[in-house]
Amino acid sequence: MTRIGVALIGAALILYFVLMGQKAVLLIASGEPVGIAMGIALIVLPLIGVWALAREIQFGVQAERLGTRLDAEGGMPPAETALTPSGRIAKGDAEPLIQRYTTEADAAQDDWRALYRLGVVQDAAGRRKDARASIRAAIRLARAKG
Repeated sequence: MTRIGVALIGAALILYFVLMGQKAVLLIASGEPVGIAMGIALIVLPLIGVWALAREIQFGVQAERLGTRLDAEGGMPPAETALTPSGRIAKGDAEPLIQRYTTEADAAQDDWRALYRLGVVQDAAGRRKDARASIRAAIRLARAKG
């Protein structure tokens, strides 16, 4: 399902890029300073969007690879607590779990698996920003280890 969403967003971004590219050419061709500035902006902003989308896709692919690898090794964190209907860890149970996995990650700083497990638990607790940072660190560490 996520891949379909990414494909739709990518297709929409390409369509936007084509349509805004046409408008940009017309604005730049107007010769007016404001038109030229707006035309340049219509070219630059979609390029930033393409860059951001490419980074997110790259992160998703790398995170999925590591997750699949860790799961195949039997190293994914088990569901230790009751989950909410949305699949999150209950707030009361989240902090002790996060602390435990943080301690494990700190103790094994050269092990991407510990960082990835921490990211999974943080994500399940609703801490998306922290989870992404942990998983990014796990990806960097796994890449450095080969």
